[in-house]
This record gives sequence, C-alpha cells and structure tokens, in this order.
Amino acid sequence: MYLARRHAAPARPWWLAVGMLSAIGLGAAAVAFMGVASFVARLVVTPPRRATEDMRILDHDADHGTITLTRTADSVIDGRYGLWFDRDSGYAKVGAVMEVSANSVVRELHAVEEGTPRRGARCRLSGWYYRDPSELGVPFDEVDVSTTIGIAPAWRVPAPDDTGRWVIQVHGRAVDRREVIRAVPVFRDAGFTSLLVSYRNDGLAPRSDDGLYALGDIEWLDVEAAIRFAVDNGAKEVILMGWSMGGASVLQAVSRSRLAHFVSGIVLESPVVDWVTALDHQAGARRIPRVLTAAVYRLLTRPWGRVMTGQAAPIDLRRLDFVTRAMELRLPMLILHSDDDRFVPNSASRALAHARPDIVTFPKIAGAGHTRVWNVDPERWTRVIREWLDVRVSEPSSPAPGA
Repeated sequence: MYLARRHAAPARPWWLAVGMLSAIGLGAAAVAFMGVASFVARLVVTPPRRATEDMRILDHDADHGTITLTRTADSVIDGRYGLWFDRDSGYAKVGAVMEVSANSVVRELHAVEEGTPRRGARCRLSGWYYRDPSELGVPFDEVDVSTTIGIAPAWRVPAPDDTGRWVIQVHGRAVDRREVIRAVPVFRDAGFTSLLVSYRNDGLAPRSDDGLYALGDIEWLDVEAAIRFAVDNGAKEVILMGWSMGGASVLQAVSRSRLAHFVSGIVLESPVVDWVTALDHQAGARRIPRVLTAAVYRLLTRPWGRVMTGQAAPIDLRRLDFVTRAMELRLPMLILHSDDDRFVPNSASRALAHARPDIVTFPKIAGAGHTRVWNVDPERWTRVIREWLDVRVSEPSSPAPGA
C-alpha cells in the first residue's frame, strides 16, 4: 500500500481540469459559431436554385376565371402577377383580388400558360407577369453582349425611331432578364431602345470562377459591357435602370466605369443602396444575433474569409454604401421604392434622397412590397417614369471627347 501510494501520479488541482474542459468547450463553441457564420455568409452570396413556394392553390374555377390561394402577406396585395406552381413547371397570370377570408384569397385568373393549377399544389407569386418580349407585341431580337468572362445573352427592343437613346435594364438577385420586361413599354414610348441584360451567375450569362454573387461589386463589369454594346450599336445616351441588387450594380457602374460619361440618368426600382442596411434588416427579421451578423460581414469582406465562403475575392461593403457616398453622385436619379418593402427596406433609399434632393426624385409609394410597384399600379408607375424622363433627362448629346 505504501509503495502504491508512493508511485501514484500526483493529483491535479480541480481548477485545472475545469479549465481544460472549459477551453475545449469554448473551442468547440467557437468552431460551431464560425460554422454557422460561414453558412449564413454563403447564403448571402450563393445564387438559389429555386424560389420558395410559400402558398398553395386551394381552388381553380376556369369557368368564372378565378383562382383561390392560401392567404399570405403577398397573396393579399392587389395587382397583376405571375403565378408559378408545381416547382415552377406551371405558370399562370393572375389579377385583382376579388375576395379575402381568414385563410384564403380569391383572385382573377387571366391566363394559364403552362401546366394545370390543381388543388393543393404549392405555388408562389412573381412580379414578372411577362416571360418573353413577344408578349408585348413589338419587334425584338436576341443579342450577345461580350463581357470579361464570356458572352452574356440579352434582348434588344428597338425604339420606333432611332433616337440614339437607350435604356439598359439590370435585373435583381435570384431572377433573370424576364423580371424587367414590364419596363419596356414606357421607355419605348419615350423613344428609347431597351437592352434587357443578363449578368454572371444569373443562370443565363457565364458562371464566374466561384459561381457566387459579389452583390454588385463585380457584376457592374457586365453592366459596363452592356454600355459598350449599346454605344457600339448607335447609342449616344444611356439610361441605366436597376432592380433590387441590379440597383447596386448600376450604382457601381456609374461610379467606376470608364464609360459612365455615356449615362445621362438612373432609375432604381426597390434598390439596394446600402447592403449593410438590407442585410441588417433581414438578419433582424430572422432573429439572427448581432454578433453573428458581424461575423458574417467579416467573412464576406476579409481576404481570409474566402476560405470559408468560397468567394474569389472579398466584397467591399463600404464601396457599396451610397448613403455614405451620396455626395459622389452626379446624375439625375429616380428611385421607386415602397414603404412596406419587407426584403430591402427603403430607409437607405430615403436617406439617399434626403442627402441629395438636388438630383434624386423619390415619390412616396406604399403597399407595393419588393420590386412590384408596377404590378400594384402600372398606370402611376408609367406616369412617374415618363414625367421624370421628360423633366430630368436631356435630349441626346454627343459623347465626351476621348470616349
């Protein structure tokens, strides 16, 4: 017994064991925390494979031209929309809200273009409405825009007469050029040729090396390529119109492109004027802790974060903040952004308008949600744009020397 006690290992203090366990626990917690932060960061920059079908078809009455949907925040908003169903294999066009109950919404059914809207099918509303320029009944053609990573397809819708005035339409995140077809008529009637572009990682244009969004920090190069295409094909003056994330790309283009002198005005629909404002809002809506949001920003903006996010290069969120950079802007700008946008709040748009009332026109809009101002009130949407074009945008002028 004596010898056994003599050769036994000395007992470690209890606090050392507790410290070791605590360190192991903290290390595991730190790894888990960064794993969650990496997952969230990748959600921000990864193009989604399919939009969420957040409602169901409850009834389809072809004889009376109606369709009944489950009641959601989107399904009760009046206006004209596209209705995708059955994992986007079916498509219908719906119109005004006819009846609302506690759990359902009855809407006008304008057309069923693909599939059969069966009871119980999952579905979602889209702001697109049109899916092809041919639906507008005007001439158009498919063109190729040469970008720094390959050929990006675009639709060109010529003006009735060649005025040398072009508008380049830049769609938003997780959609494609079909989103912007509804903007063609107002610009065509005003004498503008429309170029509806695609850009890297949108499913139509070439994929970048990392296959990820840069939130406008790189996509602006494809907007610049579209400006070059327009100029090479006779444009003397260009309007840029950006939708949602496309707005961020447009703002980068006018502040960084060597071709910005061809741009005479900007129209933004539900734009991301400052990504931190937009992402903070979405994090708050999902109850993501502030400390986690801060970690996500570090991953997206630091070179070392690429190891966890897969990005080819970090994103400069400060460069994407045009509330802070408001005084750098020079071009007349129309911002169409609803007060109740639940995806990209209009607070940054409002702040930009407040900072630059000399160049920004910011009409009050309510009840339209995100990128659906046209859908809710196409007559007012068209009138506001046309009046802005008449008042704020000059007649075509010659390009600056050295262009």
